[in-house]
Amino acid sequence: MSYPLWLRCERKAFERRSALSPSTCKKLIAGGYFISVERDEQRIFDDKEYEGVGCTLVPNNSWPTAPLTTPIIGLKELEVSTEPLKHIHVHFAHVYKRQEGWKACLNRFHQGKGTLYDLEFLQDATGRRVAAFGFHAGFAGAAAGALAFAALKEGKTLGELKPFSEETDMISAVKAKLSGRKGVKALVIGALGRCGRGAVDLFRKVGLDDPDIIQWDLAETAKGGPFDEILDVDIFINCIYLTSKIPPFLTASQIQRAGKTRRLSVIIDVSCDTTNPFNPLPVYSVNTTFDKPTIPVDVGPENPPLRVVAIDHLPTLLPREASEQFSADLLPSLLELKNRESARVWTEAEALFKEKLAEAMSSNA
Repeated sequence: MSYPLWLRCERKAFERRSALSPSTCKKLIAGGYFISVERDEQRIFDDKEYEGVGCTLVPNNSWPTAPLTTPIIGLKELEVSTEPLKHIHVHFAHVYKRQEGWKACLNRFHQGKGTLYDLEFLQDATGRRVAAFGFHAGFAGAAAGALAFAALKEGKTLGELKPFSEETDMISAVKAKLSGRKGVKALVIGALGRCGRGAVDLFRKVGLDDPDIIQWDLAETAKGGPFDEILDVDIFINCIYLTSKIPPFLTASQIQRAGKTRRLSVIIDVSCDTTNPFNPLPVYSVNTTFDKPTIPVDVGPENPPLRVVAIDHLPTLLPREASEQFSADLLPSLLELKNRESARVWTEAEALFKEKLAEAMSSNA
C-alpha cells in the first residue's frame, strides 16, 4: 500500500523553489509513496518533470481538498488566514521564535486539530538540522550584497533581482559588476555555519582576496556588540542562527555617530530576524523583496548612504540547485514519514509543535 504525500504550490511572490525535486519524488515513489503535485507555473521545475517520474498532478492550491490523512509539504509559510488547519503540514512556518503573527498561526492548528512539522526544527540525533538552505542563502545573500554595493558605487540603488539559471551565471554577473573595484572588504558573522560558508564561497569566487574576507564566529563575537569593526568594511553579512537574546551587532546611534568616517555601504541580513524581539540588527524594521531588494538606513544628514538587503527567501535566486540540494538532504527523513509515530525525527518535531502550541494558547488566555 502506498503512503500519500501532497506537494503544494508556493504562494509567496518570486518563490521558485520546491521542497521536493522530481528526482527526490522518484526515490520517494520507489520507497512506497504516492505523491500528488499541485500544478505550479512559478516553480522552477516544470509540471511535466514531476509527471515523468510518476507523480499525479492536481490543481494549483487545491491542498485544502486533500484527504485529511495526507500530509501536505511545502516550503514557505501559508498565506495569512483564520481558516482552521486540519492536515499535517510540513513547511517553514517561522512561528516558533515568537515572530510576528505566531499566535494567530498556531491558533489555526489548534482550531483545526492539525499538526505542524516545521522544517527548521527537523533534527538528527546530534541536534543538527537534517536539511537546510543555509549554504545557498549565504551564497545568494553575498551575491545580492555585492550587487547592491556595486550599484551604490555607481550612484544607484539595486533594481529587481531575478533568479539565475545556475551558479556560474550568478558568479559571472557579480564579477562583471565588481570589475575594476579592488580592495572590497566584506565581514561575515557566523562564518563557520552553513550560511556563512556559502557567503565566504561566493566572495572568493567573485574575486575578493582572502585577507579582505573577514570571518567571525562565536570566538570573535563573544565579547558582545555593538561592533565598530562592522563600520570599517564595505559589505557586512549576518549569517547567525539566533536562538536567544544577544547584544546588538550594530545600532542606529552607532551609525549616525560614525558620520562620514563610515566605510560600510551594505548590510545583508540573511538571518532576517526582523520581527524577532531579539533582532541583533535593530537598524531597519521591514523585510525587503526581490522587486525592491534594498531599503535605506537612517544615517543622518549628508552622510554616505547605507542600505539593507533583508530578503527571507534568498536561495530562490538559485532555485534549481538549492531545491535539489535541500530535497536530497530531506529525503532520508521523508522516507520515515510513513512511520512518524515511531521515527525519532518526527516524534521530536511533533513534541516541539505541541510545546509551542501550548505556549501560544496559554499566552492567549
